[in-house]
Amino acid sequence: MRTFLTLIGILLLVATVSIWMKGSGSFGTIDGVRVEPTGGVRPDERVAAVAADQRLAAHAIGAPAEKQILFGDLHVHTTLSSDAFMMNLPMLGGAGALSPADACDFARHCAALDFWSINDHANGLYPEDWRNTVDAIRECNARSGDAQNPDTVAFLGWEWTQAGLTPGEHYGHKNVVLAHTDDERIPTRPIAAKQGGLLMQSASPFVRGGLALVDDRFSDLSRRIADYTDAPYCGAGHVRELDPNCREVATTPPELFRKLDEWGHDAIVIPHGTAWGVYTPPGSSWSKQLKGVMHDSDRQTLLEVYSGHGDSEVYRDWRAVSTNANGDLICPEERTNYLPPCRQAGKIIERRCLAEGASPDECAARAETARQNAVVAGKDYVVTIEGSNASDWLDAGQCRDCAQPSFNYVSTGSAQYIAAISDFDDDPNVPRRFRMGFMASSDNHSARPGTGYKELRAMSDGGFDRPEEGLSFIRELRAGEGDEERPMPAESTAVIIGETSPFTALADVERTGSFQYTGGLIAAHAAGRDRDSIWNALENNTVYGTSGPRILLWFELMTESGPMPMGTEIETTEIPTFRVRAVGSHEQKPGCPQDSLDALGPEQLERLCLGECANPSDVRRPIERIDVIRIRPQTFEGEDIASLVEDPWRSFECDGNLTGCSATFSDTEFQTSGRDAVYYARVFETSKPTANGTPLNCEQDAEGRCLEVVSCEDTGDCLGLDRPRAWSSPIYVDHPEARRRR
Repeated sequence: MRTFLTLIGILLLVATVSIWMKGSGSFGTIDGVRVEPTGGVRPDERVAAVAADQRLAAHAIGAPAEKQILFGDLHVHTTLSSDAFMMNLPMLGGAGALSPADACDFARHCAALDFWSINDHANGLYPEDWRNTVDAIRECNARSGDAQNPDTVAFLGWEWTQAGLTPGEHYGHKNVVLAHTDDERIPTRPIAAKQGGLLMQSASPFVRGGLALVDDRFSDLSRRIADYTDAPYCGAGHVRELDPNCREVATTPPELFRKLDEWGHDAIVIPHGTAWGVYTPPGSSWSKQLKGVMHDSDRQTLLEVYSGHGDSEVYRDWRAVSTNANGDLICPEERTNYLPPCRQAGKIIERRCLAEGASPDECAARAETARQNAVVAGKDYVVTIEGSNASDWLDAGQCRDCAQPSFNYVSTGSAQYIAAISDFDDDPNVPRRFRMGFMASSDNHSARPGTGYKELRAMSDGGFDRPEEGLSFIRELRAGEGDEERPMPAESTAVIIGETSPFTALADVERTGSFQYTGGLIAAHAAGRDRDSIWNALENNTVYGTSGPRILLWFELMTESGPMPMGTEIETTEIPTFRVRAVGSHEQKPGCPQDSLDALGPEQLERLCLGECANPSDVRRPIERIDVIRIRPQTFEGEDIASLVEDPWRSFECDGNLTGCSATFSDTEFQTSGRDAVYYARVFETSKPTANGTPLNCEQDAEGRCLEVVSCEDTGDCLGLDRPRAWSSPIYVDHPEARRRR
């Protein structure tokens, strides 16, 4: 017996030590250490065929063909990003390790992109990650053929990921994209918005080691945590004088811009997810980022209006919270096109209360408490109601009349709002304004740049390779998840304020997943396929965005000296005349072209591309409509934004001709208005089945109110009809009289 007990003790000791070692990272590996992509150069004939096809399409509609339209994705994450690491855990239905080298293979041989950038979250990167990323991007470019005519150009970058707890300290997420990749012209390290960023960093090695017995990726996570915590944070001082192996932090936009200036390298800063309410506190506004050093007009020149996390384009005049005469936060009334989350919180509690038989007065009082709790909780309103689920919250917080909107839409972060506001602090006669071009990208978290070529939900951040396993695990993790068999307490209105947890965002995971899309693309009118030509297009804002399909779009201001492209800024007293032309994208064939299979092989093709690639047919889709939006920016402090955004200002129905659609029009009011104006075009293809094309699948009443949420997880069908779109960069037309009048 003594021998047996001794043996048991030894086995327990070995098991304990093994679990501890797993949880300490001793057996883990580092994502990104493989820097060489699998595939070789895309065939020259395939690249040339795309260019020739574009020239024919441009000629058929009378558009200029001197520049090629190149499609890219400037917002891509790998599992070097801590959230991407967790999302891709096999136990969550994810694909495991996905590196920058995988992203290169996907960009070139799955999506057939012309350019892309890496944008892992800087707050989760440590020095070895950055060195591996630099090497992988260089290797990707080296594999892309002739530098003057490559199949794909890979840009280096990172994401500055900031989220404030209050509106005043919230600035949002921004991608930093660098022009070059050589050591002399890139920063030694990325610049994060905060310290930390690795989920489960505070969990004990025994907890992580135990999880590693179920999913060995937790060993890799523990290795990341160990290596990450070994790297010190940088102190104060000029960026070039700091330790090359430290982790650099800039907590505000001015600090970020200052550090980029100290490096002195060519870089563009691209805000994104500006209307995405998952991390944006209600009441937050982009107006504060127009003041003084909060904005760098030389670097912050592009705005992401669409991504796999939805549309951030349109302005609406409703709000999630409002203020009373004393400046206190209160719950606004419901509108036909918007249900404030706080209003729904009150409805949930009142319904439960009445079901228990309490008096109407008592239930009304409890409902008011619930509403105010939700107001105080802000973006985390869901956690204020114990046991609540997607069916309880319906479409609260969502933009009902928007196409593919961002979740918990924050209108004061929309592109239209950003283009309409003015700041008069420096000079009341010359207000300061944002002058950014419009683009789109994917914000993909599985190393898949350019996923929008086909409507595969598994390609989106809301899809899992094994959805039932992944969602089952998430439901088990959800704090306060209600059991349908258990009665819900009527007074469950305790608010969790100021507490943070890795699982806080999971409280509304099912509704959030209904607002995840396959992702958009940026399109650049470039003089060549080389890096410098693409960068020149980015700097000049001769770019546009699409919701995924490769729609061809030209938007020009007609002048006596010739047409001026999207992105133009001009001052004139003449009546401006514009021309917009659009050609639909190619219908996609199933599967992958042979050269993709040859480049990647069947196993890699299935792992990365899920067996589906960009595979265009010879048939183009028809353009259904062209809208033109006019925005006349504020001329005095507090001028109502809703009256300044005219959407649409002009609208042109198309005849379905597969050669495309065009329109020419003038603004006869401009000359006498004495106001500056902003114009951009939005183009629609005909509708098609789209992943999460009808978010939440609401059953609606006659006025469009949501009566019941029908989860696509329950029906097994996440496709809904939606019209693919493209957005031109604006043309900014200034009126000299606007300055004289002020």
